[in-house]
Amino acid sequence: MSTENNLAKKKRRTQNIAFGIFTVVSYAIVALLFIILAFIVTKGIGVISWEFISAMPKNGMTEGGIFPAIVGTLCLVLASMIFAFPVGVLAAIYMTEYVKDGWPKRIIKQMTNNLAGVPSIVFGLFGMSLFVNKLEFGDSILAGGLTLGLLVLPVIIRTTEESLKSVDDTFRQASFGLGASKWETTSKIVFPIAFPNIITGLILSIGRVSGETAPILFTVAAYFLPKLPTSIFDQAMALPYHLYVIATSGTDIEKSRSMAYGTALILIVIVLISNILANALRKYYGKKVKMN
Repeated sequence: MSTENNLAKKKRRTQNIAFGIFTVVSYAIVALLFIILAFIVTKGIGVISWEFISAMPKNGMTEGGIFPAIVGTLCLVLASMIFAFPVGVLAAIYMTEYVKDGWPKRIIKQMTNNLAGVPSIVFGLFGMSLFVNKLEFGDSILAGGLTLGLLVLPVIIRTTEESLKSVDDTFRQASFGLGASKWETTSKIVFPIAFPNIITGLILSIGRVSGETAPILFTVAAYFLPKLPTSIFDQAMALPYHLYVIATSGTDIEKSRSMAYGTALILIVIVLISNILANALRKYYGKKVKMN
């Protein structure tokens, strides 16, 4: 009896130690995030003004605002999501609901996982070769958006697959039992239930696309372009590349760094707002699923 009690105490002690470590690590990560945000805010808040947000850049980006870079970033995010989100979701639906388990499915999944690990600069070179040169889109929002879409495609596919797998099979079986076809079951039962979790892939993708520099460097980004794009075939400024340029060049180092921190703060705010809107969309559809 005493031996069993000792084992139980040892297990509880081990469990408490493990939970303690996990708790410390979790709080450390949150603290690190707040430290980074506080650093960016304190360094960049002094630069933020209505002129900085709404004006055109001047004197080689050492004066004026970053409005074209903000618009360019939003255009790239929108273009990439218009391409990547439906393609990724449809690919995941096909892989999860239609393709039977076997070596072709395992190979495709492995290739998708490998694609997720490819460095972003490789996507930039591929986008330049295919979209800019081969398809003759030139340095444009279209070329940059397609390249960024390819970059986040594996993320959307994987999150959608996991969301579809989390739907209980009893829903599928009940739908089939009522005479529904495979497509009707997938589109009207499985997909609406999984959609709130599928939005997670959209949130992660928006965050990554907003901060990528290497892919847009080869496909769309302009060093100094004090005007707004008028079509998807126009070149555009973007906040990540703008941040890189003003942080690594310029004669007035202190002023350039202040503008760099201000640009970083604006970029973080844009990503934060995008995530809030996407989370609101997820909660909205989540409530609709529960009501139905």
